[in-house]
Amino acid sequence: MSTPRQDATRDRIEAELVDPLSVMGLDVEAVEVTPAGKRRVLRVAVDKDGGVTLDDVADATREVSRVLDESDVMGEMPYTLEVTSRGVDRPLTLPRHWRRNSDRLVKATLADGTTVTGRITDSSEDSVTLDVSGETHVVAYADVAKAFVQVEFNRKSEKKDD
Repeated sequence: MSTPRQDATRDRIEAELVDPLSVMGLDVEAVEVTPAGKRRVLRVAVDKDGGVTLDDVADATREVSRVLDESDVMGEMPYTLEVTSRGVDRPLTLPRHWRRNSDRLVKATLADGTTVTGRITDSSEDSVTLDVSGETHVVAYADVAKAFVQVEFNRKSEKKDD
């Protein structure tokens, strides 16, 4: 459990990073500051439409480092910086998360306790359309308690190579 001071530091760091990374076409998805002995580990997760490449992560790492060097937000205590992509293990909480995972299989637990597993076929600012065993289900984001992308191994592509 984080303390109010840790939360305030995390929020300040995120606020410093949002605009510079936005200029690069990246969204800040998560900022975590974890104590590690006499150091801290700062993890920054980024994402963008079309996915994040290794070059994007490298560019973002340089930009985050530059921003933090020009700011006092990290204080004097040494830290290790890790910049990463959002990853499939993070919950889908915003419309852009659903949009960026179009055609992926998701498992959503709804507010009423039911679970729906289906493939994202469309998304808007307030709902997602899922293909659940051939049937179309439109689910309002407000009705989703939690949702995660399901990792699929050996998925058969419906697209034919020409």
